[in-house]
Amino acid sequence: MAKNIKDLQAQMSPESRARSEATAERLIREMALDELRAARALTQAHLSTILGVQQSAISKLERRADMYVSTLRHFIEAMGGQLEIRAVFPDGDVRITQFQTLAAPTAERESRPS
Repeated sequence: MAKNIKDLQAQMSPESRARSEATAERLIREMALDELRAARALTQAHLSTILGVQQSAISKLERRADMYVSTLRHFIEAMGGQLEIRAVFPDGDVRITQFQTLAAPTAERESRPS
């Protein structure tokens, strides 16, 4: 028989519950592009329509480890978000702003692997 998550949480120690919540928060903050798309309840087919590319281009983009900043920005904007790039240092974060002025990528560049 399945157990209720609330019952299981009530049985956890405060330390264990805190670790579990911290892990959940980290997993929410760190997602691959395909996980982010799925979490936003979007399909590859829907995004391909928004971006004006084939569904296979979305699949390839989600598997890439290296791409143009403009390609990533366009992908994030198609999901309703805004891309921010930050440099993280021990004494604080700095938001990099030079990429905000990039021209929107063309459909031709979007359909090519970046």
